[in-house]
Amino acid sequence: MHPTANALLQRDWPLIARQLQENGYVIIPKALTNTDSQTLSSAYHESSFYRKTIVMARYRFGLGEYKYFRYPLPPLLQSLRETLYAQIAPVANKWMEQLETGISYPADHAAFLERCRANGQELPAVLILQYGTGGFNTLHQDLYGDVYFPIQAVLFLDEAGKDYTGGEFVLTEQVPRAQSKAIVLQPGKGDILLFTTQFRPLKGSRGFYRAHMKHGVSALRSGHRHTLGIIFHDAST
Repeated sequence: MHPTANALLQRDWPLIARQLQENGYVIIPKALTNTDSQTLSSAYHESSFYRKTIVMARYRFGLGEYKYFRYPLPPLLQSLRETLYAQIAPVANKWMEQLETGISYPADHAAFLERCRANGQELPAVLILQYGTGGFNTLHQDLYGDVYFPIQAVLFLDEAGKDYTGGEFVLTEQVPRAQSKAIVLQPGKGDILLFTTQFRPLKGSRGFYRAHMKHGVSALRSGHRHTLGIIFHDAST
């Protein structure tokens, strides 16, 4: 196990799980070292790491660029993906039970990827994103196939207010027969944000219902911003 992932195991995971259950997101502060952040952001131009590059404006996704990693993942990302999954799988299972979906997730990430492969999803959905001044990301969900995990992670590799301004992380939550709620976050360098992929349970007068969520990034006013998304399910393309 990578030392950064091993240190992550020492965090207060009952508290993290409780906050994730209550809010649909949680920030784990200073989960990466400065060296980790610098190594990941500096590798953006190392083409051997990546299988595909997306220029966002071409697809009307926003303004910026992102790259999907190929297998094998760098050791730090492989270790973080496995470690985070194991800690939050119980939360995902609780959500599915509350919503009575009939879906459950194995405790081990490798076992979950076997489920993805059986559905033709064999490519890693781990990606690094780069934005410059004016860059933004439209509201969206990262699903990639019928098999998906309901929680994902973003690693923040630059310091807001120093390396860039603007570029807030935006979540929207839609509940039935109500207007959408906007949640605006600005995690610091080295922080990990866990958040809802598609929907989460909220309790109403007749039991739990689905609150659908999307995420995006507001426009940068200056500088450059790098983040790295860890999506626990694999993709078909």
